[in-house]
Amino acid sequence: MSIPSATLLMVEDDPEICRLVRDFMRREGFEIEVAENAAAMDAVLRRLRPDLIILDLMLPGEDGLSICRRLRQSDDIPILMLSAKSDEIDRVVGLELGADDYMVKPFGPRELLARVRALLRRAQASPRREASQRFAFDRFVLDVDARSIETVSGGDAPIQLTSAEFDLLACFVQRPRRVLSRDQILDFTRGRSAEPFDRTVDMLISRLRRKLEAASPGTSLITTVRNGGYLFTAIVRPVAG
Repeated sequence: MSIPSATLLMVEDDPEICRLVRDFMRREGFEIEVAENAAAMDAVLRRLRPDLIILDLMLPGEDGLSICRRLRQSDDIPILMLSAKSDEIDRVVGLELGADDYMVKPFGPRELLARVRALLRRAQASPRREASQRFAFDRFVLDVDARSIETVSGGDAPIQLTSAEFDLLACFVQRPRRVLSRDQILDFTRGRSAEPFDRTVDMLISRLRRKLEAASPGTSLITTVRNGGYLFTAIVRPVAG
């Protein structure tokens, strides 16, 4: 990948900033996608893997710090965080959560370009790890690529999930400890299942709950959030190999 041909993703809810940055970066030879919030970002990430993400701190819904933390659970895409706040604590928290650089608004396009190029050069110089697609939680290991789930002990009978149930579980495992509405769940899973997704999200979640609780008695991994949706409560960690 040569730096001028890199693909950028800008997550920013100010349409004027998006337009200015998009037009400037395209003139400099970059491909660039824009997303106004976390849901739009997730939709872009399902169809492409950008070489760098320009991420605003203050976003409607899920904020930039939460997004950064979530992305760093499974990927090492360089992240340049933007903020209208100049407080040192915001910069420190952003960097500790995994952002690679931090810029305060307003900024000049030439400075943004220089920082983007510097981060891309740094990424090229470092060997990139493949994003883990195996996740451990509770007493299970989920392999997204192999579409399999097993218990940590390995001695129990495998859990039999339908294709739609597996997609639902993968959706939760890749977005742990985050409230997902029914519409978000449908958006994250639609089109990935070989069988039609159950029309009633509640019924599908009920079936998945029963199977997980039968395999791990006494646990409640999926909770209902009143007027919000559903929350996957387990601590999830990527598993190498």
